[in-house]
Amino acid sequence: MAKLFEPISVRGVTSRNRIWIAPMCMYSCENKDGVVNNWHLVHLGSRASGGAGLVMAEATAIRPDGRITPWDAGIWNEEQIKAWQPVTEFIRSQGALSAIQLAHAGRKASTYRAWSGENSVPLSEGGWESVSSTSEAFPGYAAPRELSHEEIKELVGQWVQAAVNSVKAGFDVIEIHAAHGYLVHQFLSPLTNQRTDEYGGSKENRARFLIEIVQGMRKAIGEEIPLLVRFSATDYHPDGFTVEDCSEVAIMCREAGADLFDISSGGLVMGVKIPVGPGYQVPLSQEVSERVEAPVSAVGLITDAKQAEEILQTTDVDIIMIARQSLRDPYWPLRAASELGVEIDYWPNQYARGKYPTN
Repeated sequence: MAKLFEPISVRGVTSRNRIWIAPMCMYSCENKDGVVNNWHLVHLGSRASGGAGLVMAEATAIRPDGRITPWDAGIWNEEQIKAWQPVTEFIRSQGALSAIQLAHAGRKASTYRAWSGENSVPLSEGGWESVSSTSEAFPGYAAPRELSHEEIKELVGQWVQAAVNSVKAGFDVIEIHAAHGYLVHQFLSPLTNQRTDEYGGSKENRARFLIEIVQGMRKAIGEEIPLLVRFSATDYHPDGFTVEDCSEVAIMCREAGADLFDISSGGLVMGVKIPVGPGYQVPLSQEVSERVEAPVSAVGLITDAKQAEEILQTTDVDIIMIARQSLRDPYWPLRAASELGVEIDYWPNQYARGKYPTN
């Protein structure tokens, strides 16, 4: 059997294959209340019926000011929890695991979605003041307010509560979003963290916020639920967060209770050169996997089955995250099985007569 279709177990759950759907923002909570709706049910549910082993929901805010846009999903209240439950139930009914990426956008919060405007949403139009490790603005966005020490402690508790809420909503797996220039990444990188308290300065101090979140979540959700961390393994800047830094912080997270590391890159600063191309982030995943004793995933311009299989066969990567390719084809995993000549038993009965030809 192709490695792409081998099951993989993490803590108390087993994924039927190694094709996982990466978190992708939908910006579709039209009432701006963080409550998901039929769009999210159909979007995520179709990828579960499409054969993925795990389907991860978009970056979901732990509190209102953590949203990237006013249209983002949230999980800070009971109404949001209840709205997520039919989504997780349907994903599970299709044989896939459900996962959620918990997030706070930090200085990249309170912005417009692409089809509604540009840059920051002003207070007069429903925006809010953003917060960060720094008071320096992301280019083109409103300047954030630097978080106080007390506010950071409060945020840790809100991350932990969001994890508890996620379990109540029925999610099987939880991921912490520490990538793409959002709040946790802002603490991790020396480019956006010049704090002089215990959350700034040394690498250990810059990682403290994340480590406290991991420790708190692990204690709150118990031993069976996998806890993932998504990193930007490099800022592509000589003075920024590096893949070596990422590996060291991942080891700290592993010791604190994290299980798997989802490796991406960039997003913190503008004006850097990113070597975009097919599988361009795979070397970062490989480097982290060589340094950290934990499963690692790869993401980024992985678009066809043979490419995905080759990555698993020739590197130490354990999981393939499919993102934009799954927007083009929600049933990509079913197609991949056909292209690799793998017989699988989880074609939906309703779709069996449409199986991809094997020749």
